[in-house]
Amino acid sequence: MKRIAISMMALGMIGMFQMPTQATPVATEKVIVAQEKVPVKPEDLPEAVKTTLGSDEYAGWEVTGANMVTQEDKSQYYEIMVKKGDQTATINLDAEGKVIE
Repeated sequence: MKRIAISMMALGMIGMFQMPTQATPVATEKVIVAQEKVPVKPEDLPEAVKTTLGSDEYAGWEVTGANMVTQEDKSQYYEIMVKKGDQTATINLDAEGKVIE
């Protein structure tokens, strides 16, 4: 009888220390990068940007809009919206006309 009582107590204690089987929610952090966009007329873009847009690589594409984007670290680039027929695209170029990835 003592053995049964001791066994029951041991099982009860094991049950008290079992880990819950439910998933624990994990906190996630959302990072928002601050950017400031200022509209720029296509004719006011830097000459190097205009030269890149006039190259063979972008032949047939028409500039439909442009923004100067200033990032949180104060770096800047030009966001240029272009159109060719039914296709549209956005090209990001620095002030020297180099593509920004």
